[in-house]
Amino acid sequence: MTAPAFEHSFASHVRSGLTGSPQKTLPCQYFYDEVGSALFEAITTLPEYGLTRADARVLQAHAAELVELLPANLIVAELGSGTGIKTHPILEAVGSRQEAIYYPIDVSPTALAKCALEMGGLARVHPLEATYLEGLRVAGEGRAPGQTLLLLFLGSTIGNFQPDSAIDFLSAVRQSMQPGDALLLGTDMVKPVAQLIDAYDDPTGVNAAFNLNLLARINRELDGDFNLRHFNHVIRYVPESQRIEMHLQSRMRQRVNIRKADLTVEFARGETICTESCHKFRPAQICDMARKTGFHLTAQWVDEKWPFAENLLVAV
Repeated sequence: MTAPAFEHSFASHVRSGLTGSPQKTLPCQYFYDEVGSALFEAITTLPEYGLTRADARVLQAHAAELVELLPANLIVAELGSGTGIKTHPILEAVGSRQEAIYYPIDVSPTALAKCALEMGGLARVHPLEATYLEGLRVAGEGRAPGQTLLLLFLGSTIGNFQPDSAIDFLSAVRQSMQPGDALLLGTDMVKPVAQLIDAYDDPTGVNAAFNLNLLARINRELDGDFNLRHFNHVIRYVPESQRIEMHLQSRMRQRVNIRKADLTVEFARGETICTESCHKFRPAQICDMARKTGFHLTAQWVDEKWPFAENLLVAV
């Protein structure tokens, strides 16, 4: 996406989110500018945030088993690959029995360039700068007859979708796949509330800085005048929906101008902006989600230290 097009899209999403009623929102996709990405990398190393390490442990322990469950002549594609670092064990396992072919799909050209450089020794890499579904379509069209697609959607990104939207998204993914193709889907599992709160509200304040940087990004790129000291990082757990919510709470009655979005926003004291929802799953819910979207849950591997699952879904 070109810079003017990105700015227009960013402004449009900010305008619609901050004029929403009754809950103001901002899309979590805009967390990841250069500063936000660095802060998130720091979050993944925090002792309280075990998700990323659990994801890596499961992939390292079970990549060979995963590949053995699938037909030969695989091609691998990954939604939101970033630099592809988590994919290393899977490409190694594929490469032990055939030439590995890898389509990393991401909207960041910088991440894709680094991915091509770092993964080039393990696979023939075809970076795709695209949205999820567009990149998946291109990767699917590039396959040779008889090749099976293994699509990776790692981490817990599916948990950032609202439940109905997750079903719609996975259904759209299935439409771009052939019967017998496979989706490896990462899901963070339900765990004690105190453990979840600590993961998203660490005592060192890295999560808070990550959340507040979204307002700083609006200031930098859309000529906003948010005073970050006037907002608090707030975490809520909604048990009936099994989700963690990240909010930015206004500490006072205030008015904020965002000039490039042609927007003035009023905040009441205590009013919040919801910046992210992170849904957690139970095993039966994953099986049900697979069934509703045209997949069969063939295998599931769960980390013992931090309940997190990699789920092998095969298209039916």
